[in-house]
Amino acid sequence: MKENSINNVKDALLSKKFLITLVIFFAWIALFDSSSILDRIRLKRELNKLVSEKEFYIKKIKEDSISLIELKTNNDNLEKFAREKYLMKKNNEDIFIIKKEKKDN
Repeated sequence: MKENSINNVKDALLSKKFLITLVIFFAWIALFDSSSILDRIRLKRELNKLVSEKEFYIKKIKEDSISLIELKTNNDNLEKFAREKYLMKKNNEDIFIIKKEKKDN
């Protein structure tokens, strides 16, 4: 009885060897190949992250270019920039730094 069931399983596997080969091939490609689906998903996520960083830096460069032009053309803006960014002051002035606290909900 056991031999019949084993022979039936062997016959079924041999008759579907093309299908089994395809399944093994696609599993290998999907999981273990150098350009597997998992690698492609990881690379796509990384690409999206890099594209968003690129957009951020392009925006930042534009803002800084505008600030640089303003600083080069107007001394009042230069003084304002120095006071706000580097906390520079005149000899007879005091500086008070006010930091906002984040409220925990």
